[in-house]
Amino acid sequence: MKFLNGGWLVRDGYNVKYAANVFEAKTEEKKLTLYCPFGSMISNAGQTLDGGVLTIEVTSPRPNIITTRLFNYKTDRSHCPKFALNESDPAVDIEETEEAWTFTSGRTSLRIAKGAIIDFRYSFDGKEIARSGWRAKALVVDPNGESYINEEMDLGVGEKIYGLGERFTNFVKNGQSVEIWNCDGGTGSEQAYKNVPFYMSNRNYGLFVDSPGKVSFEIGSEKVSRVRFTLEGQEMTYSVIGGSSMKDILNTYTDLTGKAPLVPEWSYGLWLSTSFATDYDEKTVMKFVDGMAERDIPLSVFHFDCRWMRELEWCNFDWDADKFPDPVGLLKKIHDRGIKVCVWINPYIAQKSPLFDEGAKAGYFIKRENGQVWQWDKWQAGMAIVDFTNPAATKWYQDKLRHLMEQGVDCFKTDFGERIPTKGVVYYDGSDPVLMHNYYAQLYNKAVYDLTADVKGADEAVLFARAATVGGQCYPVHWGGDCSSNYPSMAESLRAGLSFGMSGFGYWSHDIAGFEDKPTPDLYKRWTQFGLLSSHSRYHGSREYKVPWLYGDEAVEVSREFTKLKQKLVPYLVKMSHETHETGVPMMRSMVLEFQDDPTCEDIDTQYMLGDDILVAPIFSEKGDARFYVPDAGGEHAGEAWKNLLTGETYEPGRWYTQIYDYHTLPVLVRPGCDPLGTQK
Repeated sequence: MKFLNGGWLVRDGYNVKYAANVFEAKTEEKKLTLYCPFGSMISNAGQTLDGGVLTIEVTSPRPNIITTRLFNYKTDRSHCPKFALNESDPAVDIEETEEAWTFTSGRTSLRIAKGAIIDFRYSFDGKEIARSGWRAKALVVDPNGESYINEEMDLGVGEKIYGLGERFTNFVKNGQSVEIWNCDGGTGSEQAYKNVPFYMSNRNYGLFVDSPGKVSFEIGSEKVSRVRFTLEGQEMTYSVIGGSSMKDILNTYTDLTGKAPLVPEWSYGLWLSTSFATDYDEKTVMKFVDGMAERDIPLSVFHFDCRWMRELEWCNFDWDADKFPDPVGLLKKIHDRGIKVCVWINPYIAQKSPLFDEGAKAGYFIKRENGQVWQWDKWQAGMAIVDFTNPAATKWYQDKLRHLMEQGVDCFKTDFGERIPTKGVVYYDGSDPVLMHNYYAQLYNKAVYDLTADVKGADEAVLFARAATVGGQCYPVHWGGDCSSNYPSMAESLRAGLSFGMSGFGYWSHDIAGFEDKPTPDLYKRWTQFGLLSSHSRYHGSREYKVPWLYGDEAVEVSREFTKLKQKLVPYLVKMSHETHETGVPMMRSMVLEFQDDPTCEDIDTQYMLGDDILVAPIFSEKGDARFYVPDAGGEHAGEAWKNLLTGETYEPGRWYTQIYDYHTLPVLVRPGCDPLGTQK
């Protein structure tokens, strides 16, 4: 949110009241409360009238996390959805001197200066990591009379900001305006399916805004030396997380918001989809399944997209009998080949679906203020949206899926969940519709994941989800959404996955060869390499089948080679998944996350680490050229060369390389001293 006019003025129609200084403070056992007048420092009793006060409460939910709640007017939050946070009861130390108050949790401290201005300085092990200073905390009223709480952190020289969910824009967020608002906008814009109000700085702090609402971030994009975050309403709660590294911060953040669980081993294999709008039936499906086997391409999961159900009835959760007269028998055929089955679902019920009247009569859908079912045509004609704040509606939805699992379905692709209305709607539990917009995805994915875990067991539970918010890492796996079939879209997908990993999510996938359009054989082969060196791998498309033989004999060879390579890497991936589960560090990770002390890695978004030991640089060019950087492994292997897993070629560290690769090779470099193919489970 931008409200300034240059360095000195405020934009027309805006009113900004800055908190001046700490007028009074109250110390409780584990809470520090500050009362800060708006405008200017109070010097006489007359100035206590008509001005207003920003109240600030400082607490700690876990060691090394310092939480600040800012509020103008107290707000009833009883009908607001809340992130599920794993709070403990950490030891807290609050000290007061003539100059300041110091609030300490673990190795992280906040020093709040006394005097004429508010000055918040955060440190870890005595080293300053973040600061909120003059004219940072404010109440802003926009031209429509809506109020916002504003806070700002200094953005230092050389400081870089990462995260904020799965974002397709530049990997380094400096200079960007970011709205935390889930949208179904594809992968080619500033919109995102998975918005997370959490970022990390290379100064070793993380910042988490504890609200499912539309948090607006300005990262050096209005005040070039500040990170601003603003939330509509009368209050805002945020936490600063200190750590020794960004990996350490991710660990602490996911301790608070939830760790990614382990996923079943079979999920690391190749998933093949029917694609979205293609024509298919039982004959087509078995032709694809058997075609992969005939070409010696191991297949782990077969995915039925939308048209396993009859058109205009999404979702009815009934197989289209004209195409699939014996779904139980078909699923058994697929299982007999050692392949799991996934089916597409979403939380929308078309008016033509037999389930519409059933759900409407029982009150299972989001309603309008007049009590009628909320409906629109922007997807399926007259569709309604399941209200997951209603426990009975959740069970009703889960029971439909339970029947499918009894037929032989193993898991679900939980598509959509972003186009959730906010105006003129009512939820069963009275939740604030604006705050439910982002949070809806969490309830939706949780309902499906919990059902899968109940039927299959926790060790077998997995999703293929699109929308997410804070805590969504607890219900994996997520994929990147509707990308185009070209190299720029392939690159934007990678940027998004790296940002996603910097936001607390451990696993990630994308549509190999792009969702929209038909890929060239060249792109198909290059994206196949990238896709099968991601944590999870799926061929999928819109109006085009994505079986490899449609793209030439060499595409078949490339698909076979890289699918088998990934099979060999499964023990390594399982080992890395335990690290993800225990520490919150993603399986696919940015170079800066793995090599934070190497300045060259700070901006790299065209290569990544797959776990601790494998560097992957996908090829984004028809020429087959790759430009990639090799860092120093450090430790006992400092200065040693990395080796290409596919070619055996070695690369000295601390250098950029440019090379041409055929379709059977690319930079897949192994950290010196490591053997990922020799990993034992």
